[in-house]
Amino acid sequence: MLILTRKLGESVTIGDDIKITILGVRGRQVRLGIIAPQKVTIHREEIYFKIQEENKRAVVSTVEGVSKIITMIKENHDKPPGETLASDFTETDKSENDKNSKRGKGAKPRG
Repeated sequence: MLILTRKLGESVTIGDDIKITILGVRGRQVRLGIIAPQKVTIHREEIYFKIQEENKRAVVSTVEGVSKIITMIKENHDKPPGETLASDFTETDKSENDKNSKRGKGAKPRG
């Protein structure tokens, strides 16, 4: 870790295109101004950790969803193409399919 001492109004540069300036000091708080290219994401550390945790949860959800799909495919691989048992659908899926078939293809839902 690099440790620097800076006074109010002084800056630190990182690479060629990131500049951090001390804008104010009040008690134990320091206000920083950061100039960086738009492609560089900047987050407070606690927010960064929350984003990382959400990303990990999303990956787990996606993996679980894909696993369920693979299981369904394996269970149904012996069925002829296009044949689906009514038990493969939830009640919501069945009622939605019924509504769509009554309306006709491409009809707008009533609402």
